[in-house]
Amino acid sequence: MQEIIDLCREQSVAVRFEAREALDRVVNGATHQGVVAFGAAHQYRELEDVLRGAQLIVVLDGVEDPHNLGAIIRTAHAAGADAVCVPERRAAGLTDTVAKAAAGALEHLPVVRIGNVAQTLERLKSAGFWIYGLDERGKDLYNEIEYAHPTAMVLGGEGHGLHQHLQKHCDFLIRIPMAGAISSLNVSVAAGVVLFELRRRKGAKTTTTSS
Repeated sequence: MQEIIDLCREQSVAVRFEAREALDRVVNGATHQGVVAFGAAHQYRELEDVLRGAQLIVVLDGVEDPHNLGAIIRTAHAAGADAVCVPERRAAGLTDTVAKAAAGALEHLPVVRIGNVAQTLERLKSAGFWIYGLDERGKDLYNEIEYAHPTAMVLGGEGHGLHQHLQKHCDFLIRIPMAGAISSLNVSVAAGVVLFELRRRKGAKTTTTSS
């Protein structure tokens, strides 16, 4: 076991320690000896490769459910995003499950593997992006605020939402108003709500311009 850990660290492969029950769930009944490796179903891109000409980038803060990640990638592509950024630690990678949930979107939408999310947001700022963090405690409503372009939309992971230390790197914190007793939506559903609001506004501007 230690040899595997040492080799991973030598090759800069992220290592995560989980309870055996968690590994059992991941392998779905297959036999394992306490180690599970995840390989990418598709090749990742570099951030520098997707910045030129990009108008909308989605940054994920630790989405761990592969079905959610696949659904977000599918939604982001349908809404016209230029890329999705996922952290290398405490987050789902591009597995076969993600590819299946993305329903073909991985063939068209670049996915960038990033290290430190906060540093990535600052890099996007330096490239001219305005950073919008979606959080249930956000000051502004997603459908009332004016969006500046190019735009980076930051979405938190399941359960914890957007980490507090990342909120200070956002130019704006926005929220989706909720009518029921539950304070937040599933992250993939929330992604669809805000990304298609951006898509709607882009369509409205195009229609106005062409008329």
